[in-house]
Amino acid sequence: MKTPFDISRRDFMVGCSAGIASLSGSRVLNLAFDVLGRGVGPNDPILVVVFLRGGIDGLNLLAPADDKDYIAARPPALRVTESGETVGIPIKNGPSDLDFRLHKAAAPLKELYDGGSLAFVHACGLTHGTRSHFEAMDYVERGLGAQTARNVHNGWIARMTEELTGSGPIRALSATDRTPDSMLGMAGAVAMSNPEAFSIPVGEPVGQYLRRLYAGGTAVHRAGASTLQAIETVHRKLKDEKGAWRPYVPSGGAQYPEGELGNSLKTVARVVRADLGLQVAAVDLGGWDTHEYQTYRYGPMVEHLSRSIGAFYNDLHEYHGRLNVIVMSEFGRRLRANQSQGTDHGHGNLMMVLGGGVNGGRVFGKWPGLATEQLDQGADLAITTDYRRVLSELGSVRLGLRNPDRLFPSYVPEPALGVFRAK
Repeated sequence: MKTPFDISRRDFMVGCSAGIASLSGSRVLNLAFDVLGRGVGPNDPILVVVFLRGGIDGLNLLAPADDKDYIAARPPALRVTESGETVGIPIKNGPSDLDFRLHKAAAPLKELYDGGSLAFVHACGLTHGTRSHFEAMDYVERGLGAQTARNVHNGWIARMTEELTGSGPIRALSATDRTPDSMLGMAGAVAMSNPEAFSIPVGEPVGQYLRRLYAGGTAVHRAGASTLQAIETVHRKLKDEKGAWRPYVPSGGAQYPEGELGNSLKTVARVVRADLGLQVAAVDLGGWDTHEYQTYRYGPMVEHLSRSIGAFYNDLHEYHGRLNVIVMSEFGRRLRANQSQGTDHGHGNLMMVLGGGVNGGRVFGKWPGLATEQLDQGADLAITTDYRRVLSELGSVRLGLRNPDRLFPSYVPEPALGVFRAK
């Protein structure tokens, strides 16, 4: 028969995956203090990074509907068009004089774009051309380029958070069942897909045992103790006086769609609104590797992406001045369709940037064109903006980092694109 201490290694690690700066005393649980003694204030920035895993087809999300090379390369079902069943949503201020349009399922993105909160950066991405998902994600999440030494063992979000002042019971959150490599090497990252499942494995008897176990003074002891503190704080903040979880009611009339991204962003919003000291969150949405039957899969995925982001932004309407949302993927798809009603691994892609400090309603970046001689290796959308240029500008302009050069080893910062406004 199992005892209260018969827990698996995985359960133990899920419960103890975060090392959060420890807080003492019930009276300070609603506050977060950095090493200088300054509380995390109401104007401190919040960063949310949405990673679209699998390589989203940016040329089916935002593209020049009237470009003759684009039309020749794809059937109507795999592109945005000027008319017909796949007619796109026209936008203003594209990167060239071509007729750039959004996928018809991206209406919530168009609303954010027209409202000046959302900007796109096209022909953007990892300049080191690789078509391996694993290699590309490794480079992007660790913030590396082709010439960077391979002995960099932490992620760009981990390095960024080291530059931010402040601490709290949940300073960094992965709204999934694991922390991404962008948080690699970060002791204070919590993996929590659902607050109501964020608890001590097996229950309070194990909690009492762990409190005694982590009573020492080593770094491991402190990490374990602060994890327990984070769990207790979440329960304290999100439960009522009878110990039942309070139902989460989104603000601003927001309606999250059911599904992976909607649920994850709802978790992030719940933590933000609970004032748990959140500074950075990472969210994933997989399934973008559309080699086959993209014509059937892509539209519903774009709709879920767009509705989820729209609901999240509406829900956090009181935080727009602090909120910075980055949507990115490891690479794009080929210009030309394949024989399986899909697209294969490509190169250049787009990023989305959302927030109250974004110069929205514009598409940033130089558009390289889609003629064969303009494509990367004659096949892919060429990259004219290194993804690190966008993130470096985010760090220096919006996050106020003291040493933004630390974010990306061996990257020489380029002039800002003007995507962000200073606080």
